[in-house]
Amino acid sequence: MNLYQQIAERLRRQIINGTYRCGERVPSVRRLADQADVSMATVIEAYRLLEDDGVIEARPQSGYYVRVSKVLPAEPAISKPSGRPTQVNINALAHEVLQAANSPEIVQLGVATPHPDFLPVASLNRMAAATLRKHAIEVTRYDFPPGRHELRVQIARRMAEAGCAVAPDEIIVTGGCQEALSLALRALTHSGDTVLIESPAFYGTLQTIETLGLKVIEIPTHPRTGASLDAIKMALEQWSIAACVLTPNFSNPTGACLDEDHKKQLLRILANNNVPLIEDDIYGELTFHNPRPKAVKAYDRKNLVFYCSSFSKTIAPGYRVGWIIPPQNYYATIEHLKYVNTMACATLPELAMANYLTRGGYEHHLRRLRGVCARHTQLMIESISRYFPANTRVTQPTGGFVVWVELPEKVDALELHRLALLHKISIAPGPLFSAKQKYRNFIRLNCALPWDSTLERAMLTLGKLTTDLLN
Repeated sequence: MNLYQQIAERLRRQIINGTYRCGERVPSVRRLADQADVSMATVIEAYRLLEDDGVIEARPQSGYYVRVSKVLPAEPAISKPSGRPTQVNINALAHEVLQAANSPEIVQLGVATPHPDFLPVASLNRMAAATLRKHAIEVTRYDFPPGRHELRVQIARRMAEAGCAVAPDEIIVTGGCQEALSLALRALTHSGDTVLIESPAFYGTLQTIETLGLKVIEIPTHPRTGASLDAIKMALEQWSIAACVLTPNFSNPTGACLDEDHKKQLLRILANNNVPLIEDDIYGELTFHNPRPKAVKAYDRKNLVFYCSSFSKTIAPGYRVGWIIPPQNYYATIEHLKYVNTMACATLPELAMANYLTRGGYEHHLRRLRGVCARHTQLMIESISRYFPANTRVTQPTGGFVVWVELPEKVDALELHRLALLHKISIAPGPLFSAKQKYRNFIRLNCALPWDSTLERAMLTLGKLTTDLLN
């Protein structure tokens, strides 16, 4: 990195962390040259770079200022899926997108995982090393369902934060949240059954549904308030439904969050029709505002909720440590399905995670991560406002770390995805998030990345590619 680029990067970080805010004056060329002990020419080159990236702007006879973003874009409207049972057909597309985005050289805007810089890597590694020393023989053995007791104790304690009084013996450890969702669907459905799902919905859930030979009814979803309860009620009156699959807290990709009254209403509607809920709460810990929203499971008095989550979004995706809390009358079924599915979870990650949750400072890390996700989500929204076409719409979530972007109708998200890959940028195109590959002019972007010159230029490039597709 050249010297002027280093100076630009330093000032960029100061702007990101709030040292200089939108509309505020940054140091003069002369002053910054003195501070950094570089030539004025070097500072001028650094400021030109930041100007080109849209970070600062020059004002005649006044100096340089942090650029004020345009008015934040509007949010997408409530979705309008068909409301009829349909087969899911996204596995081939998902494979193409995920394989193409698997390179470390690519700016990973398309995969919803936090950058390692945001995760407690050093602390977790220390816990893993200590665990390996203490349990050198034990970690080589199978750990059959329901999983390590000490880990389930820690999960039970975390569940209290979500409003759930859960005993360790009610929890089954899984290989991430994806396996938890799969086990619940396998316990509740048979090939040909129909399930309700929000629209747009996480493509991993849709892939599982497709693999199991199930049909879906996609429910209209508002980007702030979540799935339409009226639409759920209407679908239950018209069709035979085996289960309802929702992410009530900060859904993926919209970031929508059901308020507490809607969660209670949802349970009443499902209870009246004796339909179970598979609750995906993987983003529930990542609220931007305290307190953490309660899980729907917290209000469950009819044993309807299969609660699924993991530590993949907050601690370590690669550890694949998740869990499911099924109704008691399904516990033995889920435990058996877990055994025949993978036999056991990996013992070392289970023990290391339990050790970290016990003494690794998870609460401190979580507070920091929530702040980082909130800040970087706002930076992403501002960047879209700065670089994308004027009529682009973006969700404004209050938790999680993804945004759902509605592009002008002429823009084909799949074509944009392929063009972006040529520039070493991955995005998640909208058709991945619908059973019938709707949302052709939508994309989902990951915000949990370090905001540096590489990411800034990636957003600038993505905006230009989007604009080019309009012509």
